Amino acid sequence: MARTTAPRPRRIGRDHEIVRAAGGIVLREAVGGRREVAVVHRPGRDDWSLPKGKLAADETFEDCALREVQEETGMRCRMGRFAGYTEYRDRRDRPKIVAYWFMDVLDGEFSPSDEVDEMQWLELAIAGRALTYERDRDLIASLDSLPLARSG
Repeated sequence: MARTTAPRPRRIGRDHEIVRAAGGIVLREAVGGRREVAVVHRPGRDDWSLPKGKLAADETFEDCALREVQEETGMRCRMGRFAGYTEYRDRRDRPKIVAYWFMDVLDGEFSPSDEVDEMQWLELAIAGRALTYERDRDLIASLDSLPLARSG
């Protein structure tokens, strides 16, 4: 389930620290004023998702989001407003929280890697069907009624 308030780091139980991650909802305007979102394919999981990754030691959610988007898409972005966050259990059954920001592309170009082998710009409705996880689909579901992301 997607939430729209900023995440708060916390512990779950005695021995389980929450896994913290961040990413971006990278938007662009396409021909005819349609909006498209960047989605990535991860061959190790064979899934389509929004670009994201885990926070490094002493890294902020915001810094992580910009870094991970650039690593996974090849694009340097400008961060816009906070988009929301998701909570779920990862593949090791650890609690995980992922914070997302709307982003605009400044420059860059996608280049495949071992972690992400494909990136596509998809219209919002198509992305809503192509994304593997419901939590990612929930984040972009309300975008049709929002203006394009701009910093601020």
